[in-house]
Amino acid sequence: MVKSILTNKWVKLICGASNEDIASIEDLCAIYSAAGVDYIDVAADPSVVKAARNGMNWSKEVFGKDPGLMISISDGKDIHFRKAHFDPLKCPPNCPRPCENICPTFAINQNGISKNKCYGCGRCIASCPLNLISEYEYQLSKNSLKDILHKIKPDAVEIHTEINRADAFQKVANIIKNSGVKLKKISVSCGLAQSQGKPEDLARAFWERYEILADHEVQLIWQLDGRPMSGDIAATTAKAAVKLWENIRSLLPPGLIQLAGGTNGNTYKFLKRNQIPDGIAFGSVARKLVQPLIQETFDKNKKIYENPEKMALAIEKAKILLNPWKN
Repeated sequence: MVKSILTNKWVKLICGASNEDIASIEDLCAIYSAAGVDYIDVAADPSVVKAARNGMNWSKEVFGKDPGLMISISDGKDIHFRKAHFDPLKCPPNCPRPCENICPTFAINQNGISKNKCYGCGRCIASCPLNLISEYEYQLSKNSLKDILHKIKPDAVEIHTEINRADAFQKVANIIKNSGVKLKKISVSCGLAQSQGKPEDLARAFWERYEILADHEVQLIWQLDGRPMSGDIAATTAKAAVKLWENIRSLLPPGLIQLAGGTNGNTYKFLKRNQIPDGIAFGSVARKLVQPLIQETFDKNKKIYENPEKMALAIEKAKILLNPWKN
């Protein structure tokens, strides 16, 4: 077991803002709810939310653990809202298919990329030796934000933004406030890698959002995306997330500070004991840890929590990722 160097920090599971793999989402939410995450972030789509809540409800009934539900929205075009695509007819027959081998959700086969399973991590795009894989924007919700909020009634929302989109952010914030839906938390995601600016520029953007959200009377979370949607889970990406935190931590407005974008099992190793963020969000690495077990049970037409042995193993794998951040 990994020895905890932290003290009960906030941990969030990111299912993916464009992820619509209903079966996997239900299993992921059951696993990580049972493992002890505080919130689960999913696409702003009723069918996705229903699957997430099914998994979370199982955890509540069996383990008494009931994390909050967060939905991801955006005030404009954003890298988190994408999917990958390629024409399988253009693939040479002797291709070693590195894209298929590297995909964490088993979304790629001889027929191309399964739209439902792809959540836009981007790992396959860089792996293709012929550059045949492209990305496209994909936001699930076809309804207005107000309608979505009323239909889903989430505990929290995460607004994806960029440095120079304060006006667009203001419009989204107004819709949220005027919807009448009571939220417990609002998270703001704005990574330095997205903006290609300096830490001071990013901090200024967060302060602008703080002024906009100040009258919402809700707990705010500032999400630092060190390397957003890179799909890379190596130690170097963990360093990128921590470096951004170290450069900007003293400049941020009041609220919880959360690391994301490249976070993985190595992240805590690069933190100084007296410089610990309020929490962390795990995406690609969390899915990769348990996806093979999810797939095995799915191939047998079962949910993972219908197989006690597989479920127990999946929860233990998830706990290894969470343990350093929890008592």
